[in-house]
Amino acid sequence: MPEGHSIHRLARQFQDVFGGQRLEVSSPQGRFAAGAQLLTGHTMVEALAHGKQFFLRFDHGLFLHVHLGLYGAWSFGGDSTFTGSSSIGAPRRIGERESGAGQDDGQYSGPPAPVGAVRVRLVSEHGWADLRGATTCAAITAAEAGAVLDRLGPDPLHNRPGDREEFIGRLRRRKTPVALLMMDQSVLAGVGNIYRAEVLFRQAVDPWTPGSGIDVDTAGRLWDDSVRTMADGVRDGRIVTTPPSLWSGGGGLPRDADAHFVYKRQGLPCRACGTAVGVTEIGARKLYWCPGCQV
Repeated sequence: MPEGHSIHRLARQFQDVFGGQRLEVSSPQGRFAAGAQLLTGHTMVEALAHGKQFFLRFDHGLFLHVHLGLYGAWSFGGDSTFTGSSSIGAPRRIGERESGAGQDDGQYSGPPAPVGAVRVRLVSEHGWADLRGATTCAAITAAEAGAVLDRLGPDPLHNRPGDREEFIGRLRRRKTPVALLMMDQSVLAGVGNIYRAEVLFRQAVDPWTPGSGIDVDTAGRLWDDSVRTMADGVRDGRIVTTPPSLWSGGGGLPRDADAHFVYKRQGLPCRACGTAVGVTEIGARKLYWCPGCQV
């Protein structure tokens, strides 16, 4: 599923193309018809992201709450004002690369006929956005949005005062392996399988160390590196955790094969020590790590 950097990029995109605009909200599929009726005709005031949770706040106090999950995706299209938008969501590619949205080169005449099971369609004067396949899609109150946020840990992409200390405390109170805690959204919001594997490698942390066995300095480094790598993901629209010195070829960002230290590199030599990168399953997800560096 999309990791936190993609959801923050999505929020920025919605703010850019729909912020302050009156939206027509519908549910071509029909599953969100009641929620659409509560939101349609109102102005989208703010787009918000926390971890993997996404919210659109409307002027009458209600929110559209979306969690894309494994299969959710947003697609966009419209006139020339939508040139900055891109489709985000399933199917995922290595590094969670986005695809460009469709712009109408001629006179924009409105959105096309819905294709597939479109749960929600948002339409403004200049463009549209379609949501398909999301795990969560609901019209909720401010109190209900607050309850969702209260269940989440700090988000490295907000990095607010006290967040670092909050993460350290939540991590070190648990005896669960750190590899699971890094993806526990109540401990750290927004980190998924790629960032989990890469940050643990970059900080040379044994994935099976219990949270209570992680010292304060190491826990702080895990937070700092999550902040750094996820901010890069927001900037680049991709997850790249390796330095340019390891990239082959020219140009800006690396090819997929050079973008990560351990993620999906099982059996290949570690870029640092040469040991074959390992893969196993933990918490029903694949974990990639270096048995030589992370001991």
